[in-house]
Amino acid sequence: MEEFVVETWGQFERWLIHTKREPFNIGFTLLQPLIFLIFLGGMFSGIWANDQAGMNYRTFILPGIVTLTVFTNAMFAGVAILFDRETGLLTRLLAAPIRRGSIIVARFLYSSLVSAVQVLLMVGLAALLGARLATGFEGLLGLLGLGLLLGFGVTVVSLVLAFKLKGHGDFFAILGTITLPLTFLSSAFAPLDSMPTWMRWLAYLNPLTYAVEGMRAALDPAGSADRVVTMVLALVAVDVALFVWGVRALKKHLG
Repeated sequence: MEEFVVETWGQFERWLIHTKREPFNIGFTLLQPLIFLIFLGGMFSGIWANDQAGMNYRTFILPGIVTLTVFTNAMFAGVAILFDRETGLLTRLLAAPIRRGSIIVARFLYSSLVSAVQVLLMVGLAALLGARLATGFEGLLGLLGLGLLLGFGVTVVSLVLAFKLKGHGDFFAILGTITLPLTFLSSAFAPLDSMPTWMRWLAYLNPLTYAVEGMRAALDPAGSADRVVTMVLALVAVDVALFVWGVRALKKHLG
């Protein structure tokens, strides 16, 4: 176990060093969700009734932007592994006397760290722009915890794709195709009740919806704790299913 921790930490440090060498990329990564919060929140806040859903629009969409940010970071977790594979570095890593799981866990921890920093920045900016974070620190923990649960399952999918796809072009094509449909087939930017029936049913099948609804309940002082627990259990079930699938897929591929 101690060796695994050391190996994972070594891989994690590698990604931190890589980030330090590319400040523009990390700056843009941190800036993008803030742009959504400023402009999307400003665009629709005028047509959103102040008492609708018990919160103003920036408060309402904050969980949606957090969820979209975590989803994007988790999906991009596999891109770096894919580039390692294309350059031959991954082959050398797999041949090294380290556990293969350390490569995957380190990448998940790195993407989770980036997401956590983004969430903290978004919460601070949202408060300055008038979002009401009535549940305070507990609500913030809810955002981070639910984001972590969503990110785990999505990271598994991303890493499986990184090993199975032929190149990064295919990966970006898939990412570009699924991101917007998954975003709009969730309650990220509009209540479920406002959707057409067919969209609402698809939203119920979308893991992003459970993350958004759980975060929204965590930020609402009148929100039900049972609802938060239900959303957490739903995400855990998704994570377990994706993890089992991912382990089998990777074992078959690496074997």
